[in-house]
Amino acid sequence: MIKLEIVTPEKKVFDEEVDSVTVPTASGEVGIFPNHAPLISSLKPGVLSYTRGITTEKMVISGGFVEVSANKASVLANVAETTEDFDTALVKQERDAAEKIVNSWKGTEEELEAELEKLERANARLQLVGR
Repeated sequence: MIKLEIVTPEKKVFDEEVDSVTVPTASGEVGIFPNHAPLISSLKPGVLSYTRGITTEKMVISGGFVEVSANKASVLANVAETTEDFDTALVKQERDAAEKIVNSWKGTEEELEAELEKLERANARLQLVGR
């Protein structure tokens, strides 16, 4: 078992033992299992999943870091959401707006990064609800 702790600036979202966890890191998805090698990585917007027995739960995370050591995975995320935390129709509108902005971009690279992160987060939310 792995102790999984998910924390945002507002609250502790999750703190329980799990069999495995998968996180979206800057270099790709990483599967974390018991006795995993120590790891520190930045997170990108995407779907975090964890398994307990035959049940797999998922949530959208965005920004932050994951640290793994001694059968403990600590996820410090800017955002951690389940499907109950957002309106799918509104997320589709946000995604469409972000796509329009990105496709006709004329601002700075830093501002573009912020818009791309919004787009990635919207896509992750839609992935979570299966659309």
